[in-house]
Amino acid sequence: MEKENIVYDKSYRFAIRIVKLSNYLDEKHAYAISTQIVKCGTSIGANIAESQQAQSRKDFISKLSISLKEVSETIYWLNLLKDTSYISEAQYDSMINDCDEIGRLLTAIIKSAKKDIE
Repeated sequence: MEKENIVYDKSYRFAIRIVKLSNYLDEKHAYAISTQIVKCGTSIGANIAESQQAQSRKDFISKLSISLKEVSETIYWLNLLKDTSYISEAQYDSMINDCDEIGRLLTAIIKSAKKDIE
C-alpha cells in the first residue's frame, strides 16, 4: 500500500484547477497570462513529484524549495487575474486559499527536512 502524500495530492488537484483556469483564460484571449500561470501552477506539483525521487536530503529540500518559489509566482498571477477582473473574488479566494495551504505545507516540510540535516 502506498503512503498518502497530502502535499502531492493537494498540488495535483490544484494543477487540475490551474489547467481549467488556463483553458478559460484562453477563451478570453488572455494567452500570455494563461501560459504563465499554467507553467508555475503545474510546476508546483511536478517538483513535489520529482522530490520523491531525490538523490539526497539536500536534493529533496532543493526540489521542494523550487515548488515553494512556484507557489509565490502563482500567487502573483492570481492576484493579477483578480485585479484585472479576469476572475471573480470568489474564484480568487478559493484558488488563493488552496495555493496558500500548499505553501504552508511545503514550508513545514522544508523546515523539518532542514532540521534532519543539521
